[in-house]
Amino acid sequence: MKTAWYRQLHWQIVVALIAGVVYGMIASSQGWGQWTRDWISPFGTIFITLLKLIAVPLVITSLVSGVASLSDVRKLSRMGGKTIALYLGTTALAVTLGLLWVNAVQPGKSLPSETRAELEAAHQEDVQGRQSAASEVHQRGPLDFLTDMVPENFLGAASSNGAMLQVVCVSLILGVGLTMSPPTKRQPVLAVFDGLMEAVIQIVHLIMRLAPLGVFGLMANTIVTLAKDDPSRVMDLLKGLGAYCLVVVAGLLCQMLIVYPLLLRLWTPLGWKTFFKGLAPAQLLAFSTSSSGATLPVTMDRCRKHLGVSEEVTSFVLPLGATINMDGTALYQAVASVFIAQALGLDLTLAAQATIVLTAVLASIGTAAVPGAGIIMLVIILEAIQVPTEGIALILGVDRILDMMRTVTNVTGDAAVACVIASSEGALGPPGSDA
Repeated sequence: MKTAWYRQLHWQIVVALIAGVVYGMIASSQGWGQWTRDWISPFGTIFITLLKLIAVPLVITSLVSGVASLSDVRKLSRMGGKTIALYLGTTALAVTLGLLWVNAVQPGKSLPSETRAELEAAHQEDVQGRQSAASEVHQRGPLDFLTDMVPENFLGAASSNGAMLQVVCVSLILGVGLTMSPPTKRQPVLAVFDGLMEAVIQIVHLIMRLAPLGVFGLMANTIVTLAKDDPSRVMDLLKGLGAYCLVVVAGLLCQMLIVYPLLLRLWTPLGWKTFFKGLAPAQLLAFSTSSSGATLPVTMDRCRKHLGVSEEVTSFVLPLGATINMDGTALYQAVASVFIAQALGLDLTLAAQATIVLTAVLASIGTAAVPGAGIIMLVIILEAIQVPTEGIALILGVDRILDMMRTVTNVTGDAAVACVIASSEGALGPPGSDA
């Protein structure tokens, strides 16, 4: 029996998202901002916190279980090589797309000088904070991300979602260790992880029942925060930076609607309609939370249950993607860098734009899967091409809106690569099956 549309999760999230936006605009116009933050926003905070709570247990149990079930460690090495190559390739392509769009449209040259001055003054304090955070990251060595992969204390790493790469590393090591152990010793431990993983998945399903309420709270808070007590502020921001926003969105749409469907067409039997329908709840959740890390449990569930990606592939490819694959963020950083240079009247050479490609791809590996982290890495890119970092004040006003959109691209890219890897490994079942 076909489920009525209003009972389907992705439609419930869509309705909640629209309702949150409408309520946020009304609340801003009526001066209900503080009431919204006190009585509506906490439901969104609780929802995100629950997703973050379950993210680390899900990665540990699924990754250990998936790797330990492999009969040959060489399969993990082969799968890992293909995954990293695809992630880096799609990120480089995303940055290139962003540069093509921003150079063709040149949105920075259409920004009025008075608007530029107002934005710089309004976000001066925030700029200083981002510069300080970026300077700490900039002092790191080129291979520090490899050093950071191995934690001194696994329990300490598991206590922070920001250390997901360390959690992935230790889980891989434990899984490989179990694979190399005698079957009589491995099976009891593997049974424990299998049982825990099933329990975690059931908890994810319970949490997702709260998704409409959580999304409503998140969107209402986002609109109230942006608009304060004047809804026209949102429209003024979009008007002043409209060309920049359109270029970013155009690049993200090209990446999602052309690049990823092309990957699926070339290397999987999966149709693009089936792909987007199966992934829709995860995409909507990514839009409302602006965090691919918080969305990870749902992304894994949708890929496994609705796209036919095997458990061993989802448990390895998706957590790794949420850590190192940031196609949307990298594209946005490329557009923002050139936009700021254009707005400040600076011409970027071909060598400088090549530097943007290289720096954005490498920066995406170390960008945390949390809201707003991309803006910190943007400061580093601006320094690399010798553009004044104070220019980030020009884009901070609309960063939250674009952050939501680029997170959708990040999550979509993770899922597309997972489908390609599963197909190449013979681990992609029929859509809707638990492969």
